[in-house]
Amino acid sequence: MYFSFLFLHILGASVWAGGHLVLSFVVLPRALRERSPEILLDFERRFERLAIPALVVQILTGLHLAYTRLPVLSEWFSFKDPNSHMIVTKLMLLFITVVFALNAHFRLLPKLNADNLKSMVWHIIPVTVLSVLFILIGVLFRTGGL
Repeated sequence: MYFSFLFLHILGASVWAGGHLVLSFVVLPRALRERSPEILLDFERRFERLAIPALVVQILTGLHLAYTRLPVLSEWFSFKDPNSHMIVTKLMLLFITVVFALNAHFRLLPKLNADNLKSMVWHIIPVTVLSVLFILIGVLFRTGGL
């Protein structure tokens, strides 16, 4: 069962991080070059259908995997175990990601136009970095790197 949860977690992370890397390195530069918010909005609409379920899978499987490592929830925040450091780090990354997602969904994307397109850079790049950090912490979690 653990393998299934870990596999789904990694699959969700691949979708989430991979999509954001494509967004950052392919879609965003093209949208900026052509001054076209439609390019970003089109990608967001398409990617969101896969990315949001992938993120939900990551959250659910991540909570299960964390619980498997530290079955007492209060120990997650005790910092007495190296696992608690990684769990809290991933929870903080998740919180920051959710804040960025809510900001984009309710504030930036509805008002996106050619004049404020560059404001998306300050959103897309940090979310991409966060998605890569999720994977890095996950690898360190599995390998005992921290």
